[in-house]
Parts: sequence; structure tokens; C-alpha cells
Amino acid sequence: MAALIRGVIRLFPTERSVFLSTRSDIIVESKRFVRGLRRKPVRVLFPEKDTGKVVKPPQQQHPQADHHAAEQKMGKNSSARGHPSRSDPVNMRSETAKHPHVPDAKDPVDRLRYERAFPGDKRLSRLVSIARSRTFREHQRKILLEGRRLICDALEAGARPQTVFFSALDRLRELPLDKLRGATVVKVKFEDIKLWSDVVAPQGVIAIFARPDPARLNFSQRGQSVPLSLICDNVRDPGNLGTMLRCAAAAGCHDVLLTKGCVDAWEPKVLRAAMGAHFRLPIYPNLDWDEIGNHFPKPVTVHVADISHGHHLRRDAEDDGTHKLSKPGDYGWVNASPNRKMTECEESGSESDSDSDSDSESEDEGLSFPRVETKLYHENWAQSPTALVIGGETRGLSMEAVQLAEKTDGNRLFIPIVPGVDSLNSAMAASILLFEGRRQLLMLPQTTRKKRQSEAEGKLLR
Repeated sequence: MAALIRGVIRLFPTERSVFLSTRSDIIVESKRFVRGLRRKPVRVLFPEKDTGKVVKPPQQQHPQADHHAAEQKMGKNSSARGHPSRSDPVNMRSETAKHPHVPDAKDPVDRLRYERAFPGDKRLSRLVSIARSRTFREHQRKILLEGRRLICDALEAGARPQTVFFSALDRLRELPLDKLRGATVVKVKFEDIKLWSDVVAPQGVIAIFARPDPARLNFSQRGQSVPLSLICDNVRDPGNLGTMLRCAAAAGCHDVLLTKGCVDAWEPKVLRAAMGAHFRLPIYPNLDWDEIGNHFPKPVTVHVADISHGHHLRRDAEDDGTHKLSKPGDYGWVNASPNRKMTECEESGSESDSDSDSDSESEDEGLSFPRVETKLYHENWAQSPTALVIGGETRGLSMEAVQLAEKTDGNRLFIPIVPGVDSLNSAMAASILLFEGRRQLLMLPQTTRKKRQSEAEGKLLR
């Protein structure tokens, strides 16, 4: 067998040289057709006219080799310029240590610095969750404002921003940038704002403010206000309270007082319904009836609004001598139970309802009803510094409100409605009475001037 192999090698010396030279990519031409065995696909090499000529096969250009060569060329150019190439990890690490990566830290608009939220950043979700809870809102002293208009109103009034989240630089340019210097400005994705927003079509900007103090805010319409105060008594609907605040700001009220039991004035739904009224007039929340008198000018007349059909009940009782209304619970516009300083809505239940009914009946027996005269809303009732009490639609006016009206010689204001309609919405009744009160207060100087002129003319005739 060995002799056979040696004979074959002697017969084909050229083929032997071919197989031995495949690693050098050089093929020695022979008189026979030779197949060059490579890792590349097999090719048939035809003999040339000149024997013994060394033929180099054409090198195939691979895109990977071209890319590697281009990277080497770029690395040389970058190293020549003083920048490390990607192929040199040692230089890259040293250069990174010298110049660490800093997120976009400067906004081209008025040089306002801002940050980019990194992946997994939970600042937006954490702050929004805090601002939505009344307990955390009061504990952390933070409020949430969403939208350009509401944020601009807060900044103009002097509220202090803490954190501002925006999705695009165009949204940030719409805000007064000079008043955002001390705040942390963070750019986030619009999808994140849409996820945590309460509105259907968010504007792409959310801000967290420190809960403002009414004594430190700058109200632009203080010069146009009238001596008229609004007292919200146990108003628990956020939409109604926000609408009342908006009407109070439009009517030029001096301030708004909220008793304990009202919904939080800084709840997001109240803020949206108020349309910036929080930053146009002072709002004092969570007050006891003993504290309300400290916010009144001296003297003041307190009037209560009757938004139910209690007027018809009393008129029918006066006409019919058999039925006598001797308890406060007989009047649909008065809540007989005293104010228990509740901060959240009551839980409804059959047992609790029956217990509360029995308790209210026992309390009614020992209470005397305050005597407050009824007056139509368009009659003269706002002739001096005035306060108007609006009760909630669920529980109505509290006994403390009616007692305060009796103490200050106030009236029970009644808005007549057509038969068959139960009552007016508390926010609608507040808007009617507030604008009527403003009209009467603005007419006082003219009435006084006419009265003085008539008195002067009477003296001349004498």
C-alpha cells in the first residue's frame, strides 16, 4: 500500500504542489485541469497559454472586511484628531472617565436647565400619586397642576414650583421660564404623561407646586373686588365646588371660606372646574364655625341660600293651622344634625341610615329653630359688607349657618322656580345670588348719592 501511494505521488508531482500551497493562496499552474480546494466555494481554474506561470485568483470583496477596513481608517483619523477609536477600549475608558456622559442639561430657550428622565424613572408616578391623595397632599404640602393655563396662573400669582414635567420643548417655551429657575425641570415621554393624566387630551405639561398660602399670593383682581364673601357649607361635590369658586372669582368676591366637611379645594377635579380661581382670590379651607368669624370685616351680615322647596313648606304651614313646623328637620333646607367635622363623604348603609334618622329625630326635639326672615333674591339684601352661605345638595345648610344668620340679622334668600322642579343646583344658585349681590353692592354709592341729594333739596325747600 505504501508503494502504491509513492507511485501516485511520483506520477502527479504538480498536483502535490497544489495541495501543499493552498494556505498561501498561490496555485502553480499545471498541464491538467486542477481544482483548488479552499474554504471558499470550489472554482475550476483553466490553464493559460504560458506554462509555469503563477496565477493569483481574484480576491472577493466581502462587506464585513470592507466595514472592518473602514473602521480602522476611521480609528486612525480619530486618533490623529485626538479622539479614541472604538477598537481601542483602553483609550475609550480613559476618555469616558475624563468626559462622563451628562444628559441634556441646558435648554436653548433662555438657558433653562432641565433633565431627561432615565429608563425606569419613577419621579412622575410617585409625585402624581401623592398629589392625588388628600392625606398625602396635606401631609406633603404639595399640589398638582396640569395644563399651560393653570400653571401660568399659579406662577403669575407667586406660587412656588417644585417639579415640572414636560414632553416637548415647545410646551416648555409656553411657560414663563424666568419663574422656573428654582424648580426641577424633567423631560419625559408623552406616553408617560398621558398614562398619569386625568384629562382625555393632556397638554404635555404637569407641575408639582408647594401648597400656596393665601396670605402670600399676589391676586391681580383685588382692586375690583366687592365686600362680599362666599361660605361653602358641607359642599362635597368637586364639580360644584370648582364652579362656585369660578363664579366667586368672576363676581369679584373678597374671599371664599370652606367649612369642615367640604371637599378639598386642591383636588385635581376642583382645580380643573375652577379654571384658575384659586389664584385670583383667597381661599381658606377646613374652617370651624368659630374660626369663620375671624375672616369677616366688622360689621357683616350673613345670609343663607335656600335652594330647596322649604319656602313652600313654611308658607303651607302658615296657611294650615293643623300642621306646625316646630323642628328644624321639618325644613328641607336645614340639616338638623350638628356639624361633626367630617372630611370625607359618608358611607351609605341601611343600618347607619336608620341610626342617623333616629339620632336626628332625638336631636330635633331638643333644638329650637332659628328665626330667619325670607327674602326674594332680587330684593335689597346686600346693603353692607355681606357673606353668603351656600349649603351642599346632599345635607343642605347646617344649623350653625342658620344661627349665624340669625345672629347677624341676615335673611334666608329664596329663588322662585316653577312648580314641579325640586330645586336648583347649588352652583347655579350661588352664581345667581353672587352676581345679584355684586349688583346691589355696586349700586350703593349711587343710592347714597341720590339720598344725600334728596335730603339737600328738602333742606333748601324748607
